[in-house]
Order: sequence, then C-alpha cells, then structure tokens
Amino acid sequence: MTIYVEKDYAAMSAAAAAMLLQEVRENPSAVLGLATGSTPIGMYQAVVKAYEKGEADFSKVVSYNLDEYYPIQHDNDQSYHYFMKENLFKHINILPENTHVPSGESKDVEKTAAEYDAELYQIGGVDLQVLGIGNNGHIGFNEPGVVFAKGTGLVDLTQSTIEANSRFFAAIEDVPKKAVSMGIATIMQAKKIMLMASGQGKAGIIAQTIFGEITPAVPASALQLHRNVTFFLDEAAAAEILPLLK
Repeated sequence: MTIYVEKDYAAMSAAAAAMLLQEVRENPSAVLGLATGSTPIGMYQAVVKAYEKGEADFSKVVSYNLDEYYPIQHDNDQSYHYFMKENLFKHINILPENTHVPSGESKDVEKTAAEYDAELYQIGGVDLQVLGIGNNGHIGFNEPGVVFAKGTGLVDLTQSTIEANSRFFAAIEDVPKKAVSMGIATIMQAKKIMLMASGQGKAGIIAQTIFGEITPAVPASALQLHRNVTFFLDEAAAAEILPLLK
C-alpha cells in the first residue's frame, strides 16, 4: 500500500493523473477501470490537458467504468455514460467502441452484468482501477454490508448515498434508487488500484479504510487485502491518518 498526501485537491488530482498517464505511456493498450463523481473530475481535466499537449495517446486504451444508475437512459445528463463523455471521452482520442459503461437500460440486468465481468476476464482484467470513496466507505456502489465475493450486479443505494448524490439532480426524488456496479470481487481483480479522496468529510472513513478492521461494514477496507493499491489524498482527507504516518 502506498499513500500520497498532497496539499490540496488540485495537487492531489495532478498526482493521480500522473499515475494514470504513466500507465498509458508504459502500456498503450492499457485497460483502465474508471470512476465518476466529483472527486476524479480534476484528474480527468489534468489528463485532458496532457493529451492536448501531445503527452498521451489513448487510441489503443480500453476503459470499463465502475457503475451506472438503474434505471436510466444512457443519454440522460445525469447518467454516467454522459458524465464520462463530457468529462473525458470527447476530449481525448479513445475510440468509442473501446469505452464500456454498465447499462442502465438493460431488461435483464443480471445477464448483462455477468457479461460485463466475462468481457473483463476475457481481455485479461483491469490494469489500473480508479476509485473514489463514499462517506460511508462505499467503492463503486458497493454499500456497507456488501458481500466481498460478489461480482458486478444490481445494488440498492443507501439513503445516505441517495442524499449525497441528490446535489446532481433537480430533486432528491429524481435520484435512482438502484445502480449496476462492479462488485468488490471484480474491483479486487485489478492489477493496480488507485483511490482518491478529498476534503475533511472523508477523513474519518479514510482512517477506517486504511487502518481499521477489514469488514463489509466498510466496503473500502477490502483494499487492505490488495497487493498494489495507491491512495491519493489531500491534507484534509488525510487529517486523521497523518499522525499515524509519522
């Protein structure tokens, strides 16, 4: 486990972008596991700037996203298909056919979820998985109490997650109550994992994730079992672990 503590969100985002860009330079056909939400936006902006300077080529890169709301149309401006297009995909030269986001429209969710995992397995798995973390310790949409052995599938969102995500919607009633998410087992199969966290509100859960008990009550604590995980934190998110790192 490697932990980087940066001064602020911008510095944390730049450091995380550097790791992702290094992966792509070293492995031009890398399989990237990508995340949504507010935390990785700064990283994606830094990646786009590097691409615009000619410092990165995504023409052979393949991406698989962590999750998608359910049910939701892919062209809905709150869908994660739309998020990825607007924040990353349309700004770089990744091929549309090489980008994958779980379907929020499938009539047979478990079938398409199983196919998602099967595709990942067939291409050799994720080389670098990007994660954020929820205030309750969720990664992807794997909420507290999740079974660590579960693969990609349909999950119920907790009320705290619905409330946290309501800021992106016109009203809390508009937030979908379910999502399709890579499971903990799927995430843990990635060769490398990077988790980003910013702000004082994440300090407590970061401490539990890194130094607490490994428990389904804190889904991100499963990362303690991974062989190659890197945390990118700003000083506020690292506040409770800084004394333990000295």
